[in-house]
This record gives sequence, C-alpha cells and structure tokens, in this order.
Amino acid sequence: MRRAILEAFPDLAGEAFSIAGKGWHSLAVDVGGRLIFKFPKGEEAEAALRREAGLLAAIAPYVTLPIPKMSLHEGTVLFSRHEKLPGETLDKAAYHRLNGDQKEQISEKIALLLISLHNIPDEIMTHAGAQPVEWWDTADETLAPIWPLLPPSVAAGGRAAIEAYRALGPDPLGEPFGFFDAHGWNMAFDHRTGTLNGMFDFADAGFGPVHREFAPLSLIAPEMAAQTATAYDALSGRTLDRRRIFLLTAAMRLSEFAGALEMNGEVEWTRDLVIEWFTQSALR
Repeated sequence: MRRAILEAFPDLAGEAFSIAGKGWHSLAVDVGGRLIFKFPKGEEAEAALRREAGLLAAIAPYVTLPIPKMSLHEGTVLFSRHEKLPGETLDKAAYHRLNGDQKEQISEKIALLLISLHNIPDEIMTHAGAQPVEWWDTADETLAPIWPLLPPSVAAGGRAAIEAYRALGPDPLGEPFGFFDAHGWNMAFDHRTGTLNGMFDFADAGFGPVHREFAPLSLIAPEMAAQTATAYDALSGRTLDRRRIFLLTAAMRLSEFAGALEMNGEVEWTRDLVIEWFTQSALR
C-alpha cells in the first residue's frame, strides 16, 4: 500500500505511514497524521468505495458538519485519498466523561447532520449511486443459538422485541437518504475540548427508515441516542417514536450477536450489548 501511494504521490516519501483502521470493506492508511488513504478488499469493496466517493461529493453542499473530501486514484491498485478530519474516535468511556453541555452539543450536531441528509432530494442521491440500506438477519434459525446464552429475562425480552419488530409497519417519517452508521468509531472527536469535528465512513449510507439512524448511536451510549432523538425532534419539527427506535436497535444487536457467534467473532462483546439494551431505560 505504501508503494501504491508513493507511485501516485512521491512527495510523501518522507512521511510516517501507519494503519488507521480496518473496516468491513477497506483498510485505511494514515500518512503523516494528515492524510487518509483507503484500500478496498475485493470487487464488492471497490464498488463500495466508488459509491462512497460519489455520495460524499453529492452530500457536501447540504451539510455543515465536516465530512471527507474524497478523491479516487486508479493506478496499480484502486485507492482513495482525503484529508484527515482532526480528532479521534469516541468510545463509551470517553462519552461518559463529558459534561452535560458537551453531550448536548454533540447530539445537536449529529441531529442536524441527519436532518440535512434526510432533506436531500431523493433523485440527487439516486443519481449519485445511493441504494437501499441492507437489513439485519433476524430469521428464527439465525437467532435460535443466542437465546440459551442470554439471561432468561433478557432472552424473553428479546423474543418479544423481535416479534414486535417484525410487526412494525412502514416508517411514518419515510425512508430518505441517510447515514445509518453514526457511531463513535466514525467520529472525529477532540477529546481535549469535547468537540465533534466531523463524521466519516459513509460506505453504508443509503435509503432507509429515519428511525433506524439512532440504532448505531446507541453503541456509544443509549443516553446519546435518546438525547440525539430529542434534538432531532426539536430541530426538524418531526416526532420520533422511541418505541420504534428501541425495537430497531434490539433487532440490530440481536442479529449482530448471532453473527458474531456464527463467525467466531466478538461474542462476549456483542452479548454484552444485547444485555445492555434490554436493561437500559433511556429508550423504551
């Protein structure tokens, strides 16, 4: 990857190279602490990277929160380049160290970003390559192995939530273009000042239900998802259904636990996420 970058940008030969992150589709390389290069893994990942570049270009005029300005480079291998947004990722522990004003400001920034994305005309994002978001696998056979591994009360709550989730009708706020991946690992956050400087990784952006936007936010803290929903209501003039958010998030967490179990992934972590969701009170 270093060789591919230097073929296109020989002036970076004296910079430090390091792995910035590894996602489902791509591996990101940090160069000099100021540039990010993303390398896709396989044909599906290449298509996702091309789509992300097109989406970011279409989104840019509509949002105020900084997002990557990505360019694609076709050489020996395909990769993208963008200036690194200043800041680090935001995890649960760091979020809980913030004061009330800082938490409120973050939620307002995220809510405004989501509202701005939801208001972009569908035809613009369709032309840019946006597609419907993928859905979680919540089939009975997929979830069957997880129930014995959960506390009885959580398993009972999970079964009830899945039945209610399956019975949900269309989202009353529609299915516009959205982010659908607004968790802390995609945030550029200044821990010193408690400021959100931007959002990145729009590979999973697409058309989907408005209420689904708040499921990834809960991975930082259920309270953050609830506070951002409140900010969304106030700034958009719309009213979110907290119960619908609860059920969508339950489906996401149960599905991801089942997936981790099947793939020998982060089983303990995803199990803890399920237990957290069914014992929290911020969103019900």
